[in-house]
Parts: sequence; structure tokens; C-alpha cells
Amino acid sequence: MKQIITITLNPAIDKSTSISELVPEKKIKCDRPKFEPGGGGINVSRVLQRLKNNSTAIYFEGGFSGKFFSQLVNDENIETIPIEIKSNTRENFIVFDEKTNLQYRFGMPGPEVNKNETDQLIQVIEKIEEIDYLVLSGSMPTNFDENVISKIALICKNKNARFIVDTSGPALKNHLKENVFLIKPNINELASLAGLDSIAIGDVPNVAKEIIASEKCEAICVSLGANGAMLITKDSKYHIVPPKVNTISTVGAGDSMLAGIVHKLSIGEDLPNAVRYGVSCGTAATLNPGTELCHLADVENILQQVSISPETI
Repeated sequence: MKQIITITLNPAIDKSTSISELVPEKKIKCDRPKFEPGGGGINVSRVLQRLKNNSTAIYFEGGFSGKFFSQLVNDENIETIPIEIKSNTRENFIVFDEKTNLQYRFGMPGPEVNKNETDQLIQVIEKIEEIDYLVLSGSMPTNFDENVISKIALICKNKNARFIVDTSGPALKNHLKENVFLIKPNINELASLAGLDSIAIGDVPNVAKEIIASEKCEAICVSLGANGAMLITKDSKYHIVPPKVNTISTVGAGDSMLAGIVHKLSIGEDLPNAVRYGVSCGTAATLNPGTELCHLADVENILQQVSISPETI
């Protein structure tokens, strides 16, 4: 298998629980909480582990919460390179209301990361002798220097590594011309990249193709929720459609999808079929409650029902 590195710039401890009913101004009894390590790159590494693939997870670790976060990651037998920072690793809170079957997600702001800490990140990546795939996924910390992404992209170029980016906002838009192999926006993020307020599903291929033609990005995989995903390259488009399932939670579906794509690429599969597998992973993740990710048995069952329609554009 290829060497896969994941980078999580803004990891979080995901603390989830259930309640009988959400009522204001009342003391609410919660079920025993579940603690999981979260953040885009970390979740990609966690799913890769479930798919029987290895990766090395690089992330910022801060304070007591950072130590607890690392313990949670290590409990899942993931190889890690934590980079210590002064600020505390953030914590998120997820509550499931049993009366309404609604989920409430409270995302806390990320820590501040200073120049010395980002310099350590760059040094760590540079010292890794061989990288085949480098996945940068998740949100950015507070006041993060986005030029760091350009430096990471340059390292990937020098090491002949495929750089895969799954983030949003200025961090993606400002650094798309940086030797990026694949990006995975949702349809709203794709519209933002194109400078549009919104786009229809039917317009996705043309909008994505224009971005590929004008930027240094080889492929775009647009996640469409229950409608699956579209993969657009310079010459082709593919619509990958999953079966209808009983969705419990969509948390972690995007990270599961990305992990499935990277897994298949790392064992020699072509990009369209890798995305097909990724859609199966993302769909499998929606079968589980809270922040749970996909399970291999569900992935394999769903895969048989995932269709792929190629077209030349």
C-alpha cells in the first residue's frame, strides 16, 4: 500500500449524548457521554483503519484536552505525529433529542496556532521521506496563516505526492493553484469557488470544468448528499448514485467518503471507481447515530447498489 498522510489543523474532541427532550430553562438529564476524536483528517485516518489501510495522522495537540484527544486516537491504533501547541484542543458537543429525533451540534472555535507551531508542522512534513497521498481535511484554527497550505503543497510537489484538499472558504479558494490533485467541495462550496450564490445540480459539471481549466486542480469530486457525488475531470464527468437508505445521521459522511476514495487510490484503483467506493463509505456512515463513522460490512453491502454513469464533456 502507498504512504498516506493526513493533516488535521483543527482537531476536536467530539462529546455526544442523548436526552429525552430538549426543554429550555430546565435541568436536563443526559445519557452517559461518548468521547471520540474528531476533525477531518483524523476521521479520514480512522476510517482508513476500518478499511484495513494504514495512515499517519499529523495534528495539533494542546493542553489537557489535547492529551486526552491523543489518547482517543491512540486507542484506535492509528499512527500519529502530534505537534504540541500552547492553546487547548477544542471540544464539540452533540446532543440527540429522543422525542423529536433531532440532533443538535455545537461546534466550538479552534485554538490559536502561532508561527513557531506552524513551522514545526512544515518541518515534520518535510522530514517524512516518502509520501504518496497527503490529505488535508477539516476547518482552520483561529487566526491560522493560510500560507502554510501553500508550503504544504510545495512539499507535495517536491515529493511527487498527490495533494488532496477537503476544506472550505478562503483556505481553499486562495490556494487552489497550488499543485492540488483533488478537492471535495459540496455544491454550495463549489458555487462559492466559482463566485456564484448558488448552482443547480445540472450545472455542476460545467462549473467544475471551468475551475479545473483555470486552476491547477486535476479533479473535483462534488458531494451531493443523498444524491451521491459527481466526479469531474478535464475530459469526463461521472455521476455516482447510492441506494436510498434509512439515514440516522450525516455527521462524518463526508470524511468517510474521502477516506474511501483515498483507500482505493492507494491500492491502485482508478479515480472514478475510487469515488464510487467513497460514496459507498459515505452512505454507510449515515446508517449510524451521532458522530459514528462507516463500518466495512455496511460499505461492502452498499457498494453493490452504487451506480456510476460516465459521460464525456
